[in-house]
Amino acid sequence: MDTGGEAIMDHSKYLIVGSSHAGLSAIEAIRVQDTAGAMTLLTQEEHFPYSPTILPYVVSAKVDAGKVFLMDQAYMDRLAVKFRPGARVVGVDPASRTVSLESGETLEYENLLLATGAEPTLPPIPGLQEAPFHVLRTLEDAQRLGKTAQVAKSAIILGAGLIGMHAAESLAQAGLDVTIVEALPHLLPGYFEKQAAGLIQKVFAEHGLHILTGSIVTHVTSSNGACAVSLESGLDLSADLLVVATGVKPRISYLASSEIEADAGILVDDTMRTSASNIWAAGDVAQAKSFLDSSKVVQGTLPTAVEQGRTAGLDMVGDPALKPYPGSVPMNTYKFFGHRSFSIGLVDVAEPGEDMEVDQVFLPSGIQYQKFVYQNDRLVGVSCINASMDPGIMHQLIRRQIDLSEVKKRFAGAPVEIGRLLMKKTWS
Repeated sequence: MDTGGEAIMDHSKYLIVGSSHAGLSAIEAIRVQDTAGAMTLLTQEEHFPYSPTILPYVVSAKVDAGKVFLMDQAYMDRLAVKFRPGARVVGVDPASRTVSLESGETLEYENLLLATGAEPTLPPIPGLQEAPFHVLRTLEDAQRLGKTAQVAKSAIILGAGLIGMHAAESLAQAGLDVTIVEALPHLLPGYFEKQAAGLIQKVFAEHGLHILTGSIVTHVTSSNGACAVSLESGLDLSADLLVVATGVKPRISYLASSEIEADAGILVDDTMRTSASNIWAAGDVAQAKSFLDSSKVVQGTLPTAVEQGRTAGLDMVGDPALKPYPGSVPMNTYKFFGHRSFSIGLVDVAEPGEDMEVDQVFLPSGIQYQKFVYQNDRLVGVSCINASMDPGIMHQLIRRQIDLSEVKKRFAGAPVEIGRLLMKKTWS
């Protein structure tokens, strides 16, 4: 057929941009209803999909980087997915239903899912951009950091969120002397309140790590590959390697000229639809309804990515099983030096209020902590360290807004047993 010299663009009924949990969940949902529609999966990385949660174990060499992938080519073939690694999206044109790649190629789509995830944010610290720092967001980041750690003796971690704490533990287990610097008053802000964070800090200190909270970095310098960090307090630190783990932000710069509505992330409705026709967003890049209030939030957790991806996929394929996205509930599990912890929902409520109640148990000698936050006799938040609890059940109790008024006095003492009984009654 004569095309008149025009290039034939690659065309997909379903174009998925981003190959982590949100994109993969959407693919699975779509293929239940449409087993043959042309589908393309793009990722800017050069690998098959993997879970970012495995990266700290790649750094410490506990896990072989070649064995972290969630699926292989056989999986792509079975689901009839055209997998394209190394395909970085630089533009989206909703009017022509096309996506532009960094390579110069243009792809056509009928339905587009943006699941491009998040990227590290860098604090505006003088000298940081000129220093040889590391981040931990991709498999390449983990491999690079692990390789550097093999010849380093010391490390400084900027940021005490989950990424920073995981990186610190991995490097300490690799034999490095590690110092964590956090600007806020306690570590893991947003995940645990002060008492719980203090228990975690105690464990890290017992394993030889140094933690400086409430510490503002004023300047970074480097010399012969090593880095020096100056603090507002006047203290100067130096180490062989520097890791910046001060946060992430949704990767949405490629939407600059698309007119797709975005705020902190890509704004979506209850079926993950964006403001543009036939375009959805899910995962760390999406700003969706919160379950806990009327706001829209970016909730960068694995369970949220899976649920949002599935919702988007069901809507993209017109599945009658589609239900509106109920809203994001923060849920994070965290294991450190053999201890286990998690936080779900509103965990930063410190004092009881007009309709709020806080039930807290704190046992520092046993590294045990549990906290329940109730609103009108319904669980809205729970966090724990080494407590006998099932995070899945706690999450469902919050999501289902189950009235706990009759069992609340006994619930804190037996959350597993009572939680299971409540869920059994609900499901039956």
